[in-house]
Amino acid sequence: MIWVLSLSLITILSVVAGLRKKRIVYFLVPLVSIFAFMLIKIIMVPLPFTDTVRFIFQLRG
Repeated sequence: MIWVLSLSLITILSVVAGLRKKRIVYFLVPLVSIFAFMLIKIIMVPLPFTDTVRFIFQLRG
């Protein structure tokens, strides 16, 4: 839950900063932080990285 709140806070703050300062870089911050979060969670899986990525993309819902 703390991750959701922190990513939400990062998103809100960066959107507000982007609208105030009119710079595109602030709008990329939430995307980069969510990508980094996903990458860290994938790395934490005790399988080798390539096997984990293959397993994720083989899941069918």
